[in-house]
Amino acid sequence: MTSSTGAVTREWQGLTIPAPGTYTLDPAHARVGFVARHMMVSKVRGQFAEVTATITVAEDPTDSAVRATIQAATIGTGQADRDTHLRSGDFLDVEKYPTLEFRSTRVTSVRGNEFTLAGDLTIRGVTHPVELDVEFEGVGRSPFGQDIFGFSASTEIDREDFGLTWNVALETGGVLVGRKVKIEIEGEAIREG
Repeated sequence: MTSSTGAVTREWQGLTIPAPGTYTLDPAHARVGFVARHMMVSKVRGQFAEVTATITVAEDPTDSAVRATIQAATIGTGQADRDTHLRSGDFLDVEKYPTLEFRSTRVTSVRGNEFTLAGDLTIRGVTHPVELDVEFEGVGRSPFGQDIFGFSASTEIDREDFGLTWNVALETGGVLVGRKVKIEIEGEAIREG
């Protein structure tokens, strides 16, 4: 695949990947979601409606970098009272900490189209290292002439590491909200310029 300015894809370790450059997350084709245990017996799913990200694809793909910002107040689980509680000081405290931030630090391993992306995640002003399991989904050109690539990623965090410690003990044992939260990301990135 080529454009008037040169190649927009290249071959690397048996994969067709994007050419070096800066790409931005397409908000129309992005989902940053999460899953948490509720009352020890079920799962609650939610997502953030506003996310921005810049992906810098390097000449050596393992030197690529990601910067992402999530607007904390856009959290949604489909239940208004719960969403209000999640925005409060008991959880995200969106008035004091309006964003969640991710900054990659390095690619730690590559296995075909799957790789591990290490970085720093900041929630409520607390930063901890995390590792995202990322799957490169492919590269292409949209009907509108935009060079794009797709990806999915996931990780699991302990919410209490980030100061999200609110909970209620249950009469039957256990707690109302599980400590582990699975983060699930799907997206397309569009080449700038």
